[in-house]
Amino acid sequence: MTAIILLGPPGAGKGTQAARIAEKLQIPAISTGEIFRSNMAEGTEIGKQAQAYMNRGEFVPDSVTNEMVRARLAAPDTANGFLLDGYPRNVDQAHVLRDMTMELGTKIDLVLEIQVDEDEVVQRMLKRAEELHRTDDTEPVMRHRLEVYHQQTEPVATYYVDQDLLHVVDGTGTVDQVTERIFAILDAQI
Repeated sequence: MTAIILLGPPGAGKGTQAARIAEKLQIPAISTGEIFRSNMAEGTEIGKQAQAYMNRGEFVPDSVTNEMVRARLAAPDTANGFLLDGYPRNVDQAHVLRDMTMELGTKIDLVLEIQVDEDEVVQRMLKRAEELHRTDDTEPVMRHRLEVYHQQTEPVATYYVDQDLLHVVDGTGTVDQVTERIFAILDAQI
């Protein structure tokens, strides 16, 4: 079983790289956003709770997010492993994930952090907002999202450095160049 976490700021290309890693390793790429959407679409009790928070413009609390991830990791398609994209977002979630994986009889094998210059990330996000016609994705909003990422998620990277699991990936260049860097790490580690 291979269990991988993918970290990086918004706009770093995590979704694109997660799909490529999942295909290479034949494991599901699990994003918290997809888990939220799936639970809401299915009308699960936890999905209704998440929807209520999101409708109020609030973050879904850890208690709800953790339960959704726990249920997703117990699904049959994770028998050979999984890749988590967007979770854990904070150190408390990292502790919960450690306990979850122990309950499942596995552990996190590798944490990849895609690092990209902040100005480049903002430019990528502005371009994506323009292409997807997201008028609410303005530069101040994006810089705020990056600030929140630095405050909440960067400590997660430190948490995994302390466990000798973190591998930093240079996220600049083409999508294929970043994929090459990631696959080199995977080939050496797994």
